[in-house]
Amino acid sequence: MSDTQSLMLTEAGEAPQVVATLLEKEKPVFAEIARLFSTAKPSVITTAARGSSDHAATFFKYLFEISCGIPVASIGPSIASVYDTPLHLKGGIHFTVSQSGGSPDIIALQAAAKLGGATTIAVVNVTDSPLAKQADIVLDLNAGAEKSVAATKSFIAAVAALSGVTAAISGSSELNAGLARLPEALAATSGIDASAAEDVLFNATSLYTGGRGPAFAIALEAALKAKETAGLHAEAFSLAELMHGPMRLVQPGFPIVAFAPDDAAFANNAQALERLQKLGATAVSFSTTALPGVNLRTPSTGNGLLDPLVSSLCYYRLIESVTRRKGFDPDKPANLLKVTETM
Repeated sequence: MSDTQSLMLTEAGEAPQVVATLLEKEKPVFAEIARLFSTAKPSVITTAARGSSDHAATFFKYLFEISCGIPVASIGPSIASVYDTPLHLKGGIHFTVSQSGGSPDIIALQAAAKLGGATTIAVVNVTDSPLAKQADIVLDLNAGAEKSVAATKSFIAAVAALSGVTAAISGSSELNAGLARLPEALAATSGIDASAAEDVLFNATSLYTGGRGPAFAIALEAALKAKETAGLHAEAFSLAELMHGPMRLVQPGFPIVAFAPDDAAFANNAQALERLQKLGATAVSFSTTALPGVNLRTPSTGNGLLDPLVSSLCYYRLIESVTRRKGFDPDKPANLLKVTETM
């Protein structure tokens, strides 16, 4: 395999500048969406997405519910594209998250949401896509072309964009301060030594990823990347759910990749990891705070709700290295294409 740096690694490294650009350029759109919320006062928000974009929507769900107290519900695209069910969303606000904006199922769901009375917001990287053209409001990810099949900078950009929406609506000074420090924290992940974690994942045949709150969304994304790039079976769970049925599979040496930011769930997460390690699990944790096991100390934005996004960039570099060490090309995963058009 070539020693040339992969597109996946190159594009992941562009994330700090992408985030800085979008947070500055999209300020008018954040303000527009905040005014919309102030006027509409929706009691529920809906989302639709696939793959990594859906994980970005899950991050938004937790962050928005924690920050604003308004429920966020994911609608399966097949409700419109396959089952052709009318939606009743009068006065609602619907977010569609997509890198390409080209998949027929999410386009159909957005159309159904609009027909059902919702204002539609496309969070998209391709602003001349069908999804963007049909939306009421477009929030541009400003990520530029992303050629690697494995989404990296577009995922980080989508989470940052939706976090900007949350900060604008909530008016939280803590969130705004954390977002201001996000590009710098992302940039500071370069050079973190992940060799011990790489050994754990390289030698694994199966693993769990875990987190709570916004960090659970990063666990979902981490499990997906382990599968699609490294061909490594991985399942994501809330660290609370791991204490139930999934714990049955934990044997000596079983890897648990945990995202444990310094937020309200940290103490519970630390207790869960301690219990899992007593069962013999090998813990690999991403946190700004020291934890037992293999601990990747990540830079902080000063806000524990946003810090899991910083961890995602560390993880992307880690899993890219594991993939290449296994002899695979992270830019060309078997059986996958960059844009998947589903119904």
